[in-house]
Amino acid sequence: MSLLDRIALIVVIIGAVNWGCIGLFNLDLVAFCFGGTLSLASRVIYCVVGLAGLWCISLLFRSRMD
Repeated sequence: MSLLDRIALIVVIIGAVNWGCIGLFNLDLVAFCFGGTLSLASRVIYCVVGLAGLWCISLLFRSRMD
């Protein structure tokens, strides 16, 4: 697993924790920490999480090299 794969997985996990907080507590941690859902910082983070999720799709189709 490459460094980029690991970084993408970490970002996706952070995004999943954020969605869990939204579902359980109605608290968007990204928006809370970075000034609302429409702030530039929040939008950049949402985009990075989305791109990381798309990258992680490729992990499903790679052959395993041990």
